[in-house]
Amino acid sequence: MYYIGIDLGTSSAKGILTDRSGAILREASAFYEVSYPHDGWSEQDPADWLKALKALLAELSADVSDKVEGISFGGQMHGLVLLDEHDAVIRPAILWNDGRTERETAYLNEVIGRKKLSERTANIAFAGFTAPKLLWVKEHEPENFSRIKKIMLPKDYLVWKLTGVHATDYSDASGTLLLDVKNKRWNADMVAACSVKEAWLPRLYESFAPVGKVRPEFGLKNAVVAAGAGDNAAAAIGTGTVKGGDTNISLGTSGTVFIAQDTFSVDPDNALHSFAHANGRWHLMGCILSAASANSWWLERILKTNDYEGAVAGQERLLGENQVFFLPYLMGERSPHNDVLARGAFLGMRPDTTREQMSLAVLEGVAFALRDCVEIAKKSGVRVNATNLCGGGARSGLWRKIIANVLDADVYLTKTEKGPAFGAAMLAMVASGAYATVEDAAKAIVVSRYAIGPEPALVEKYNDRYAVYRSLYPALKPSFAAMRVK
Repeated sequence: MYYIGIDLGTSSAKGILTDRSGAILREASAFYEVSYPHDGWSEQDPADWLKALKALLAELSADVSDKVEGISFGGQMHGLVLLDEHDAVIRPAILWNDGRTERETAYLNEVIGRKKLSERTANIAFAGFTAPKLLWVKEHEPENFSRIKKIMLPKDYLVWKLTGVHATDYSDASGTLLLDVKNKRWNADMVAACSVKEAWLPRLYESFAPVGKVRPEFGLKNAVVAAGAGDNAAAAIGTGTVKGGDTNISLGTSGTVFIAQDTFSVDPDNALHSFAHANGRWHLMGCILSAASANSWWLERILKTNDYEGAVAGQERLLGENQVFFLPYLMGERSPHNDVLARGAFLGMRPDTTREQMSLAVLEGVAFALRDCVEIAKKSGVRVNATNLCGGGARSGLWRKIIANVLDADVYLTKTEKGPAFGAAMLAMVASGAYATVEDAAKAIVVSRYAIGPEPALVEKYNDRYAVYRSLYPALKPSFAAMRVK
């Protein structure tokens, strides 16, 4: 029997077909556009996701559709999808990296208050979260707000199309700022604060729970649909990050530090997110908005090259000694600064600065931003001595070395690295009964290997470089605010 995992990403949807052992039998991708209608805005048409899903299912299940037992999703988080009484999409989905909700985020944090938010949801408001987006629609598009009958997250739109069930899972719902994460239920106070009716919200499921069967028109007559998970939780499942203290770092469009927790806990400063995990437990997560996307921006858009390795060729000798610094805040920043006005910046250039040094600085800047998140975790008593590494950026040997030494941690890679899609396929296996628990699936399927560890002398050099890096954002923060277009 076979299982399908879908990763509903920001620029594309990726799908895999696996058997019970986790062997990848087929892969497929479908691409779509992101719209940026105004500075800092980021939107997509859910119809594009559905079109992509149909294409992926047709390619992945060709000739084996009656043997597909389960399907599930890892999806981009926080996106706001609104449906009216006719189940029609009201407006384009507002995505996770959209920065329009500065005022709404400030209202939630300063008027309702961070303390109350943390008590109700285990988190404070960040601009990318779903609740501020709802407040923005209410204020700026009241006619659209008045039409709302269903609220969904991106992957849940596809689950609804597949099954007819209005559902979400706890991991994805954690990022709405409407969920009581500790007790796994919608928080009535937050629902009321956003003028939302609880009837608009989806039913809550564990990520591995079966939601329903695939509708006949999709051609997978025997397939069970699992609720799925937010992309980072799904990726963590796919790397076997399931036991308390296990860590996974993702170098995708965004970057995340994902720390599995056996019991619920909250970062006292709320600089890290406290979310439900896809295995029925919880996790702490730091998220930076630009990771591999910062590198692709620099190389493809600025340098006009696809030669990722050549861009930093010969620069290993400069590790820990690069005089150029890069702040990777191209879309503002989430963890730990929570600043939609932050911007990317190069600093330290001289007349003899080379493009290779600047390219290296981009990799180092992302690693330093991830360390910002790790430093917050340390304050909560969490020590990251080792981490799995996944995402497109994990393919770079140089980037792996930088991260190992910036974080002073051993880096592991998984034998099968297919990101959220692989974790989603594992959730589908559990939902259809192939494995009893997510942990059982991870133990049977996920194989990790040691990739690289820190070098004491290089760790010391990077500690010095990091001390400089962490002084830059506070110094530039007033300037970022002053740059804002009125």
